[in-house]
Amino acid sequence: MTESERTPADAARTSTETAAPHAPQRRPLARRLAWIALVATALVAAIAGLARLRPTLGALVGARETAVSHDLVVEQVRSVAKLVSTEMPVRDVVIFEDTWLGSTKRSIVVVTGRVMAGIDLDRGTDVRIDERAKLITIVIPPAEILAAEIVDLRTYDERAGLWNPFRPGDRDRIHREVRRKIVGAAEQAGIVRHAEESAERLLTALLEKDGYSVLVLRTNQLLTPPTS
Repeated sequence: MTESERTPADAARTSTETAAPHAPQRRPLARRLAWIALVATALVAAIAGLARLRPTLGALVGARETAVSHDLVVEQVRSVAKLVSTEMPVRDVVIFEDTWLGSTKRSIVVVTGRVMAGIDLDRGTDVRIDERAKLITIVIPPAEILAAEIVDLRTYDERAGLWNPFRPGDRDRIHREVRRKIVGAAEQAGIVRHAEESAERLLTALLEKDGYSVLVLRTNQLLTPPTS
């Protein structure tokens, strides 16, 4: 059949047969577009849900960060007790005299020593945490003299009595008196108070955060339980 002999019906049928193979390609494309739209909708819904939950999640995370445990505070107290031991150099003059049956022996001693004061946690420690009031109450023993060391000891103007000479036991007595004197001098200089104030400052600096306040008391002070 020549091109001139073809009827309009034949031309229409030929056009349909030619376009038919391309029709199936439109359906997969439509399905892909539908899936993309569905995934986009789900993603938008998920993002919106996370946005609504964000304040709650932030509150939970914040609560975890600001939580203060009893063990944590006790650990900090023990660390501070080791750090705040106060050492003070002391220099003093000690006069030793002993009289027996009217005979006096006498010695002038110049001593240089070191005195250490600190907190002995074995004497008792208490930690109380009031989470509602955001208050940490720490009760520690009062500071005390932990050690006294004689660094240098020089004797001047030693005079024995006529029948009262110096004996080996007198050296021990002199050392005890010297130790007592340097401890007394350090206490008068405020070594114990300095150790207590250092402990209070350091504990406050370590634990006064995240909205918590810190109250440091000593066992020789009247303890009023925190109000709940």
